Amino acid sequence: MAKLPPRWKLVGLVALALLLPWLPLGGSTNYLLRVVTTAVLYMILALGLNIVPGFTGLLDLGYVGFYGIGAYTAGLLTIHFDLSFWIVLPLAALNGALWGILLGAPTLRLTGDYFAIVTFGFSELVVLVLRNELWLTRGPMGLPGISPPVIFGHPLTFDWEFYYLVVLLLMVVILVVTRLEDSRLGRAWFAIREDEIAAQCCGINLIRYKIIAFAMSASIGAMGGAFFARWFKFIHPDMFKFWESILILCLIVFGGMGSITGTMLGAFILIPLSEILRAILPQAMFSARYLIYGLILVLMMRWRPAGLIPFDRAQENKAERIRQRLALLGGKE
Repeated sequence: MAKLPPRWKLVGLVALALLLPWLPLGGSTNYLLRVVTTAVLYMILALGLNIVPGFTGLLDLGYVGFYGIGAYTAGLLTIHFDLSFWIVLPLAALNGALWGILLGAPTLRLTGDYFAIVTFGFSELVVLVLRNELWLTRGPMGLPGISPPVIFGHPLTFDWEFYYLVVLLLMVVILVVTRLEDSRLGRAWFAIREDEIAAQCCGINLIRYKIIAFAMSASIGAMGGAFFARWFKFIHPDMFKFWESILILCLIVFGGMGSITGTMLGAFILIPLSEILRAILPQAMFSARYLIYGLILVLMMRWRPAGLIPFDRAQENKAERIRQRLALLGGKE
């Protein structure tokens, strides 16, 4: 049986995504559609985080901080200035990128566990600021009254409208990260991930390229937070705790570190799994889902350590591909 070309597979997936709200599980107020919308949102977040550990090889435990910054940026700009969603979205992304640069510039000289600890501290600091700066964020009272996006004068109300909006954002993010992966910048990131010394010998400025990766990752995370704030219409500091970073990191590890397709597949499996566990487990044991996630990851590390769709599977000869990347970066033929 002949295999379909990748282009036709992509067309089929896009057609399925567009038809999903009108399938039997769809509808204007369908719970399953909201679950799928959440899964697509986490695909965006996972693709953003994947730039740092997947492309560059740095363990980032503070990604949820940028998610929270984007959400509160969108919420505050909407409440106080009544700005359009299409203005708030890039402003939130720029604010996330700015904080990514401010965090990355002084800390990216650190490596390994030291860098991970600093990013973890950043996420905790963001939550503390959101909880305690009452004059800005209302603290534990949360930030209510965030208006939904308005498109052509029509405020989004139904679940299928938010679904199409988040799918549009996902397509934009896929286009960006795919172009980055195949660009000179992406080759530099992969070279750094494989061997920092060899990459530096080829003339790659490690700090500069790492800061760019951190800024790009933070901007995508903040963009996801902006959508979440305008979709949920209420945000609270407890929505951006450290465990969210761990969950998004689990999506990447489960799907395949560095793999764009694997990252999306990981989100599409694990996020609905959380809702399934909510229905199965008693209310008092719902937090036990983290134990189940941990068990899944342990089994993955035992049987498929590279994830469901390993990034290296697409490479016929890993060593040769690395040499080609380094040669290109060094300006050789």
